[in-house]
Amino acid sequence: MTKFALIIEYDGTRYSGWQRQRHSNSVQEEVEKALGVVADEPVVITASGRTDAGVHAFAQCAHFETDRQREHKAWVLGVNANLPADISIRSATQVSDDFHARYSTMGRSYRYLILNRSSRSALLNKRAAVIYQPLDANRMHAAAQCLVGEHDFTSFRAAGCQARHPVREITSITVSRFNEQLQIEVVGNAFLHNMIRIIAGSLIRIGSGQERVSWLQQVLIARDRKLAGTTAVPHGLYFMGPDYPAEFALPDWRASLPMTGFL
Repeated sequence: MTKFALIIEYDGTRYSGWQRQRHSNSVQEEVEKALGVVADEPVVITASGRTDAGVHAFAQCAHFETDRQREHKAWVLGVNANLPADISIRSATQVSDDFHARYSTMGRSYRYLILNRSSRSALLNKRAAVIYQPLDANRMHAAAQCLVGEHDFTSFRAAGCQARHPVREITSITVSRFNEQLQIEVVGNAFLHNMIRIIAGSLIRIGSGQERVSWLQQVLIARDRKLAGTTAVPHGLYFMGPDYPAEFALPDWRASLPMTGFL
């Protein structure tokens, strides 16, 4: 058996999320069906993490094992030929037996995109959150720094979150403005259900002047979900990609990121 790691890009608008589900369409199901065509047998994949309905991914990673012998490019071009246009295999890399898409990761990166202007966008519909009132990115960035480090993130956890405990570590969080566009970049070891979207909703309250900069730290300390902001819409969220030890020699997804602005 040979193990491969796939880097997958997708627009999550039409899907119920990454994970295969019985009664609705998922990204995992589409990728497994396309892989099955190329492998000529059922294929099961394991991803670095789940994304919710409507959430996008720039460089999701998933591994699978097969004894089928195919040219290397077939795992990219052949699978893409059997995928819908809103899902694409960016690369396929043969990896060692000890690689695991989920358990080998050292951290994960997310980006939340906000279009901050007085009118909606036709081009960015379902690709970014639209906030009509002016937002102060500097206030949002300053407030967010209290979240860096290891904390109990109960205040930023969905009621239905199934994680065993609420302690997570954020290694960096930045808020930047590019003209009408704001980006919230979050890097951490792992995340709770809806954690990024609740953080984004809370930062939007600070950026719009509804709350003080110091309010976010009070919410964090309180460990009470009712005190945080509303959960921001899913289509503004992008799973950018996981980080792995260099020994696995996976492609660096950051090398293809645009310098500024939206994806």
